[in-house]
Amino acid sequence: MTTQPLPLNLIRVWWVVLLLIPQPSAWPQASGQSDAGQLRVVTYNIRHALGTDDQVDLNRVGQVLQRLTPDIVALQEVDRGATRSGGVDQAAVLGQQLGLHQAFGSFMEFQGGQYGMAILSRYPILKSTAIKLPDGNEPRVALAAELQMPDGSQLLVVNVHFDWVRDDRFRWAQAEAVKLFLETWPTPYLLLGDFNDLPESRTLKMLGRDLLEAAKPANDRFTFSSTTPEIEIDYIFAGPANRWSVDGVEVIQERTASDHRPVVATLKLR
Repeated sequence: MTTQPLPLNLIRVWWVVLLLIPQPSAWPQASGQSDAGQLRVVTYNIRHALGTDDQVDLNRVGQVLQRLTPDIVALQEVDRGATRSGGVDQAAVLGQQLGLHQAFGSFMEFQGGQYGMAILSRYPILKSTAIKLPDGNEPRVALAAELQMPDGSQLLVVNVHFDWVRDDRFRWAQAEAVKLFLETWPTPYLLLGDFNDLPESRTLKMLGRDLLEAAKPANDRFTFSSTTPEIEIDYIFAGPANRWSVDGVEVIQERTASDHRPVVATLKLR
């Protein structure tokens, strides 16, 4: 499933229609879940499957994800048809390898293909949209996907990859656009990805104000780099905060498949 970036004002009209669909307070037990409403959620910047050994190995990324048995995965730095990664549709290949539905959103055209981000889901993806964000050093989108849960309700998943330079003006503008979008969506949603900013930054403080963070263990919270973890820049949030609880969070000690470490959280809808 490929998506094209759309302006924020057009996106709001579509989501308002979806808001009319009733939302129950919890989901029934689904295959692979231990409790009703419980989800295993992963965010992972895969660097187009270029490992720290300088080898592009998408199967290796898939094996890392398989071990985590996820229900929902947000992937950043994903190629589709780009020369550097062998011209493959990485989201589609990973989706097939894991047996998950997939959606792809493009930042930009790159090396004969596209460069962007993806969402993989155990649950059917009703619709996905790449929401155009303010440009930074590269174009940026937020990939939003509406998932069909087992009881017929919907869950919104928003995957982000904010600007990476030290000056946070671009990041701040991109985060403001995402927050404005989420304020129109009061039913359950997940916001996750590579935020490229630290916990004490104004960007993270703004986004975390009304959301529940899947807080990592204090003694193992760094997500970059995978070989020498020194900073925390990858996060999982759930909203509205009073609708969710966190049953566990782990930063996975994987040194080779990417330059980031994956984060996995077990979340439960109250």
